Amino acid sequence: MTVSDFLIDVPDAVLQDLRARLRKARFTVPSGGRPWEGGADPGYLRDLVAYWADGFDFRARERELNGFSQHRARVDGRELHFVRIPGRGPDPLPILLCHGWPSSFLEMLPLAARLADPGRFGGDPADAFDVIVPSLPGFLYSELLDEPLTREAMARVLHALMTQVLGYERYAAFGGDIGGAVAGWLGALFPDRVAGVHFIHPPIPPAADELPLSPEERAFLDAEAAYDEQDGGYSAIMITRPDTIAAALVDSPVGLAAWIVDKYRDWSDCGGDVETRFDRDTLLTILTLYWATGSIGTSFRQYADWGHNAPRPPITVPVGVTLSHEPVIAAMPRSLAERACTDLRHWSEPGRGGHFLALEEPDLMGRELTTFFRPLR
Repeated sequence: MTVSDFLIDVPDAVLQDLRARLRKARFTVPSGGRPWEGGADPGYLRDLVAYWADGFDFRARERELNGFSQHRARVDGRELHFVRIPGRGPDPLPILLCHGWPSSFLEMLPLAARLADPGRFGGDPADAFDVIVPSLPGFLYSELLDEPLTREAMARVLHALMTQVLGYERYAAFGGDIGGAVAGWLGALFPDRVAGVHFIHPPIPPAADELPLSPEERAFLDAEAAYDEQDGGYSAIMITRPDTIAAALVDSPVGLAAWIVDKYRDWSDCGGDVETRFDRDTLLTILTLYWATGSIGTSFRQYADWGHNAPRPPITVPVGVTLSHEPVIAAMPRSLAERACTDLRHWSEPGRGGHFLALEEPDLMGRELTTFFRPLR
């Protein structure tokens, strides 16, 4: 398994073509009476796209990202991109930080800096971590696998990265959304190598609907189903017609922005104003990398391959939870997670920070992970 250094280097021609498309963009009329009622607000998109075309300095953000030590490793015949930040402390604990959708490795970088060098942020260097932040297979600079993109398959590839490529005997794992599910599989499959797993979206047991449930657990699952009826159009399309929607998004930067920014607004703890949580440059860096890599369609693969996922075994390693404050999830009862985890040691409900909690609240998450993993070193 080979490892090579990596730098982001988007060709000038790609950026010139992007700006030309943005300057010729067409916008729809809103479907509802209120902004964002029908999805991505056309007025907001028009302003964002104008800045993307003629105000946003991608090269500055590219230089900033290239200040991190980036690599690509060949694992099981496919290229896997990752950032590595060595810990600055006497005995750093390796940790894998796994992003979700529609996200990328960028989500984890502010948290990664705090974990790798706690002394710089007022913490104790004894709490330092060696931080690995991968791009999940199919996202940005990581290739798809040669098998269905299940949570288990991604977990096995990331375990190989941590143990066979990087040589860690033991490591911790953290993630949200898809990344959290992958981290859960790591804890279930490799309890002898995984020190513990920390989630913002707690796992629930397979076939939870078929179990005898408490009234609180039943109310949560019913609320989740009701929310999916309202919000689940995006996933239904990506599961059933991924190539159809990908054809539109890979060829239209405005369509790409609408599809992604809608979720950053809807799922974050932003109170309806997405830029209270993510500045425009951050949003546009994410969008530009999706555009330059043409990877929005491959990022859908884990949705399209959903039916290939097997039931996850119980998670027996120590588990910590910092509950995301996003629709429905914020009301998840601890008892439901305890049915999926045999050793749930830490449960925190901070009441702020949503689907992208590591990016929304990096100081909070730095403290949470440090507290949970300190006795597991």
